Amino acid sequence: MGLRDALLDAWALLLPVECAGCGEPDRALCGACTALLEPHTAVRATPGGLRVVTALRYEGVARAVLLALKEQGRTDATAVLSRALRAAVDRAVGDRPRVEVVAVPTSRAAYRRRGYDPVTLLLGARRERAARVLRAVGRSSAQKTLGAAERAANRRGAFAARADLSGREFVVVDDILTTGATLDEAARALRAAGGTVVGAATLAFTPRLHAFRDNAASGDYGGAKGVN
Repeated sequence: MGLRDALLDAWALLLPVECAGCGEPDRALCGACTALLEPHTAVRATPGGLRVVTALRYEGVARAVLLALKEQGRTDATAVLSRALRAAVDRAVGDRPRVEVVAVPTSRAAYRRRGYDPVTLLLGARRERAARVLRAVGRSSAQKTLGAAERAANRRGAFAARADLSGREFVVVDDILTTGATLDEAARALRAAGGTVVGAATLAFTPRLHAFRDNAASGDYGGAKGVN
């Protein structure tokens, strides 16, 4: 670690960078912000009843770093964020050996703007190859300003499978769980093609919205308590 830190310090002198979490002159992520991105997985559900494992609360440092990755090209934060997503994916997959991971498709416009798909990038950093079985179809409005019902309507029919998926099992992966409309639509498209959806995983969830069912009381998902 001493040698690694020395090399990073030397690199910072040549190419100064600000921490993606707090903006302090440091590295891609300072030690304090890295510590705040330690995953704490919890189980939630979408309005459609899809089991979702989340790793981080989408607020504070986590929100700043994820936005930096998505909107500012800060791919240097990939390593830390990918560890959190990996924790959520591992818990969602569990001990099912045949489950495939499928990332929610990004729009062509978003891909052209960024030059990469953030979810696929994070999965790839942990050597997780996402199955390319879904594609975006039609057009959806931006979800940011929409309410829960509007998001569900906006996403309806947004995805389609590329082929018959009979006999295959999937975990759907996205960056943020907000209302769950996007995950429900992805699950619908997979099931429509004959696939089985065993759950979903996201890097973060939006705590200020309470559109998620806490499944801890019912024990449906192993008694894991969700965080509201």
